[in-house]
Amino acid sequence: MRNSVFARSVLLIMAAVTPALLHAQYEGQFQTPTPEELKMTADPKAPGAAAVYLNVEEVTNDPRHYAIVYARIKVLTEKGKTLATVDVPFVRKSHFNPTDREFFNSVTDITGRTIHSDGTIVPLEYKPEDQLISKKGEFERDRVTFTLPSVEVGSIIEYRYQVQNDDKSYSSPNWRIQKDYFVHKAHYAFTPFENYQPNKSYGSRRYLIDSKGRAINALIWESILPPGVAVKTEASGSYTLDLTDIPATPQEAWMPPMKSFLWHLSFYYSYANDSGDYWTSEAKDWSKDVDHFAEATGPIREAVKGLIAPGDSDLDKAKKLYTAVQALDNTNFSRQKEKSELKELGEKQAKRAEDTWAQKSGSAKDITRLYLAMLRAAGLTAYDMKVVDRSRGIFNPGYLNFGQLDDDVIILSTGGKDIYLDPGEKMCPFQTMHWRHTGASGVRQSAQGRPVASTPLQTYADNTLVRIGDVTLDDHGGATGNIRFGMTGQSALYWRQEALRNDLDEVKKRFDRDLETLVPEGIEAHVDHFVAIDNPDAQLIAVIKVQGALGTATAKRLMIPGFFFESRGRHPFVDEEKRQELVDMHYGDKVTDQVTYHLPAGLTVEGAPQDGNISWPDHAVLVAKTVSAPSQVTIARIFAHNFTFAKADEYQDLRGFYQKVASSDQQQLILTTAPAVKGN
Repeated sequence: MRNSVFARSVLLIMAAVTPALLHAQYEGQFQTPTPEELKMTADPKAPGAAAVYLNVEEVTNDPRHYAIVYARIKVLTEKGKTLATVDVPFVRKSHFNPTDREFFNSVTDITGRTIHSDGTIVPLEYKPEDQLISKKGEFERDRVTFTLPSVEVGSIIEYRYQVQNDDKSYSSPNWRIQKDYFVHKAHYAFTPFENYQPNKSYGSRRYLIDSKGRAINALIWESILPPGVAVKTEASGSYTLDLTDIPATPQEAWMPPMKSFLWHLSFYYSYANDSGDYWTSEAKDWSKDVDHFAEATGPIREAVKGLIAPGDSDLDKAKKLYTAVQALDNTNFSRQKEKSELKELGEKQAKRAEDTWAQKSGSAKDITRLYLAMLRAAGLTAYDMKVVDRSRGIFNPGYLNFGQLDDDVIILSTGGKDIYLDPGEKMCPFQTMHWRHTGASGVRQSAQGRPVASTPLQTYADNTLVRIGDVTLDDHGGATGNIRFGMTGQSALYWRQEALRNDLDEVKKRFDRDLETLVPEGIEAHVDHFVAIDNPDAQLIAVIKVQGALGTATAKRLMIPGFFFESRGRHPFVDEEKRQELVDMHYGDKVTDQVTYHLPAGLTVEGAPQDGNISWPDHAVLVAKTVSAPSQVTIARIFAHNFTFAKADEYQDLRGFYQKVASSDQQQLILTTAPAVKGN
């Protein structure tokens, strides 16, 4: 279970000296389990669950600067025992620039126990140790990990810990209500500073400012809650939320990042009440920072002069500059990053684009903004855009938190249109974007002053995979041959980035593991070599050798899978009758297969996959074709889907299409022994 309470460092200013606040001590004790809980072997409210949460509590108190997390879990299967290890990431140290003051936070008062089904209690005695996750300048992320002892199937595990915040900071509780397992009962409480408590008038001598020196004048919350559930305001000055029978996080194929859709409640202090005002103001400040970093200074102009020619078109200039920044050491993809001291990397953080160019190295963000500086130095019109990584979440403009935005991309405005570029993604071809940045929303620089925008989605033509195979068969189904995978777009980008992070032998091993899920039973497939794995402007080719026993042989027949790469039946949605969540396919693509089987003398084709065309109009299509010739048969298959998202109300059409595809892909190639020719 990950801690969902993180401290956000700000300055607490007092007009008069007040006594130091005492550390809070949680008054609640561990709960005595009921006989029914001890005997429980399954939960009718969560059939088949590996575990269930009996109780969850999160209590945050800003006046006393603490947050307490409590959980009580019933373990029902071996898999459920993994919940005995608790991981608590937290911000240990941060830095508040306006006052040059550091803030320190800690995890304290960790207690826990395991209760066996016979009532035996085993207390937690392990002393946890902090582990540094990352350090960047004066900002440290740490984690505390502890494991409840002697956990068995049938045990109840119970633990509590406290996150103690610096007395000059405040928190922004983010309650993630739905969890991986069913929750029977949950209680949440938040006590904000006095000025922001319910039914309190603004008149205290204590007030808050944010990291930019702006006065905090509101406490806001953003939520997705089940019908009939609402936040309550207590006379004590707290906000509370109580829920029962909370369903587990949905587990469906091809779901979008669920943190954006699950039940949650997020509190935060803000200088703005209005969403439009907030994003306009934040985008303005962010844009100033971008322009400062990406200023086309003398060194940048000199570098650009040496990279482009006077007669180059705008697109030629942009491509040459793109190639130049892609050649730099992108530390987000450096293998040495994990081995280097993170402090050292922090000290090398570029302050201006010219620093990144001089170092020939930088983070993905630095390289992206260096590219922006170079485009502007070349006289081109270009803008930065900051988006939410679509593999992590979706942009929520109603959540007034600039921190939800992740990555930078560039918009080049030329020829009356906007071209979206992704220079911070190493090995990403010019005019291609990583799928995580397509169909993604965020804020952008704009001459029109409209800050909120979205990037375009990709089409199937942007991402292609061509699999060409030549397989020679013997009388008994023994097979040898070669296959070539040709990749463009996202699949090529994925493997090239894998090659940046790992040595080539490791990449081959990982590719082979993927092949195991594609080739038929009995066939071994191994990558022999890659072509153009270090050239993002060329098609990436994987040359693969295959051998083994293919299909089933009888005295007179050999039956082998009709579609070589679909024989394992890995079709999504076929067995999923209903759908609750949006389908997210990440991007459109086109897969073309063509496998030629070379037959031995005496084998002829008795039956083969039928030619076919299956379509889901305006969404996806499957085309299959078989061509037989003396001593060989070629089977081709083209599958293209040109949609990224499908709503729940489209699911039955989507599922019907994939069921037809699955049925088609089960067809076999049947070879028979030709009868011997009788003499006269």
